[in-house]
Parts: sequence; C-alpha cells; structure tokens
Amino acid sequence: MRGAAGWTVRGAAGALTAAALGHTLWNGLVDPGTALAFGILITIGELARRDPRAEPGPADRRPAPLASAGALAYALLGQNAGQPTRHGVLQIVVVVVAAALAGIVPHIARGHVPIVDHVARRVLTVAFAAVCFQPLHHSGRLEERLGQGPYLVLFLLCLLVLTALCEAVLAAVLARARTGWPYGPLLRDELRAQLGIGSAICATGVVMALGVAGAGLWALPVFSVPLLLTQMSFHRITAIRTTYRQTITSLARATEIAGYTPPGHARRVAALSCAVGRELGLSERELTVLEYAALMHDIGQLSLVDPVPDGATAVLPAAEARRIAELGGEVARRTGVPSEVAVVVERQAEPYREQPVAARIVRAVNAYDDLVGGDRHPGGSLAALEELRLGTGHDYQPEVVECLARVLASGGRDRVVPVPPG
Repeated sequence: MRGAAGWTVRGAAGALTAAALGHTLWNGLVDPGTALAFGILITIGELARRDPRAEPGPADRRPAPLASAGALAYALLGQNAGQPTRHGVLQIVVVVVAAALAGIVPHIARGHVPIVDHVARRVLTVAFAAVCFQPLHHSGRLEERLGQGPYLVLFLLCLLVLTALCEAVLAAVLARARTGWPYGPLLRDELRAQLGIGSAICATGVVMALGVAGAGLWALPVFSVPLLLTQMSFHRITAIRTTYRQTITSLARATEIAGYTPPGHARRVAALSCAVGRELGLSERELTVLEYAALMHDIGQLSLVDPVPDGATAVLPAAEARRIAELGGEVARRTGVPSEVAVVVERQAEPYREQPVAARIVRAVNAYDDLVGGDRHPGGSLAALEELRLGTGHDYQPEVVECLARVLASGGRDRVVPVPPG
C-alpha cells in the first residue's frame, strides 16, 4: 500500500508535467521575461540548497527554501508592475520543473538528490496553489469580490495554510513510501516543520508576489536576499549539528577502543533503536534523543576496573547494571548532551515501568545485541527474542519487544540510516 501511494503521487506529478509541457510547446511561453526571471530565481535556490545527505536522517524537508518561495510567488503572481499577467497553471508547472531540474543538475552528478520525490512534491504543491489562485484572478472574480485590501490578504493567508497542508501530506506520503516508517509520526513532523522554515517560505512567497505586482521584477532580488541569508544560517546550524553528532559518535567509540564493548556495538544499538522508535511513532526530536542515548548507553563501563565479558551488561546482576548506568548518566551530563539523553542513559537498567520510552527501547535493543553477539544463543535472533519475551514481566516492555521483533522481521537494519563511525 505504501508503495502504491508513493507511485500514485509520482505518477500524478509526471502526468501533470507532461500535459503542461505539451500545452506550453504548442502555445508558447506567455510573458517570457517574467517566466525567465522566476526560473532563474528557482534555479539559484536549488543551486544554493544543502546536500540532504549532509546530515544523517531523512532528507531535508525544505532543501531549497529560496526555490520553494520563488515557485510559490510565481504561482500567486497576478500582476507585474501594475499590469495583469497572463500565464496559466500549466506554464507555471513547466517553468518550475525546468528551473528545478536545472538547479538540481550538480546534485544529481554527485548522486545526492532523491530527484523524483523532490520534483514531484514541488510540482503538485505549486500546482495546487496556482489552481486555487490563477483562475480566480484571470476571470476577475477575485478582485471583484475581494478587492485589493485586507480581504485579499486574508484569502492569501488561507491559501497558504491549505498549501502548507498539501505540502505536508505529500511529503509524508513520499517519505512513507521511501522509508516504510509509520505515516502518522511522519505527518506530525512535517506539520511541525511548517511552523519553522515553512512559515518563512510561505510569507516570502506572498511578499514576492505582491512586491512584483507593485514594483515589477526588480522586487525579486530585494525580497530574495533575506531568505537566502536565512538559508545560509540553516546550513551553518546543520553543520554544527552534524559535527556535534559526530563528536558523540566518536565518544561512544571510546568503550570499543578501550576493549570494554565489541566493535560496532553502540552503532548497531543506535541504528536498531531508531528503527524501533520509528515503528513506535516517536517524533523527530524524540528519535534524536534516542539515538544519542543509544550511542552513549555503555559509556559508564569506562569506570570499571575489570571489563564485563564481551561488554554484555544485559547479563549482569541488576544492582551492577544500575550502577554502571548511573555512572554513564553522570558522564553523559559532563559531555554537555541534552539532559534527556543523560536521563535515558542512567535509567536504562531500571524496571521498564519506571523508565521513559527511550530508555525502554535502549534496554531491549542493547539486550538483544548482547544476546545475539558472542555464542550465548546458537539459535540466533529468534532465541534472543524469546529470552527477551521471558523478561517482559519486569525488565522489558512487551510492546517494545514485539516492535523489535517486527522490525527485525522486516529487515529493520536496512530501514534506518546507519550511524556512521566517528
């Protein structure tokens, strides 16, 4: 089902693009100067976008805010320097697709862009806004009923809200088809993203359209500069977050380098924990906390004089496991990670009814990796899962264990972005 929904969206975008291209080739471009100006703006926005794979995790929801704002402005453009525009919905689609493809070429060459989903979402979102605005404007009914005052602004605001909802729904559908993650949490994260950079994009798009209506195409560079600077700031923030994450990953490897845990244990636990968290419907922020805590869950072992055999804390007595977890939480606090991460680390050895959700996930996944590693279970993962099920009365939450089983059965490690080595 999820694959069918994704292909339906891509097919609709492809059919619309083909129809728009045929119509434009047959009738020619209307107002080619305006089309070229907005096409250049969208292309520059795509060229300035950040590589969506620069930060681990899902592709950036707003990879090209300047391009998105320019495309939205073209869809809502009714006048140019006081003169009515004559381009229609199909020409808007052609200009947006051509400009987006031109700007994406360098990213395609590096293999960094999910181009089909990116363009499909852009096409359908812009087409939705254009269909809601252009026919009303060209027929004169919009000005006749709303004029040029506050009612027009209110109409545009309502249209922006609907466009943002359309964008969120399409993004969640495509992400679901691409990753297999639950649709509800994906849609929730997409809607939350609309309150951030999405609001800036919508506002800038409307301001651009109104600015061009009054001052002409010279308004485009003036209104583009603030959003371009904002985009650059987001790039720097993303770079800082990436560096921070790499630092935590490197710190987590300290237990491996010191011989306390097997190689790759922390990264395996983090990757599988994120898959389970996705399946349970955790939000993007909760998944970030979960990943950091999973990477650092064994950091308390550095305080031990004698390493635990194979680093398997799951087989330790409860009191010893809690002591190591508390020491790990203290170490995590000293590294400056968010307090939620330290709480998860220090409470991972408690009975599951007293733990936050992230700690329940880390405990179950860590125990699974400990049990599968080494020669404790010749039966492999099935035997390890059975042992976890036997501990659901006190140690492991039944829902987490069953979710872990579903993730493993569906190839869970392949459904998450792997945690790279530091």
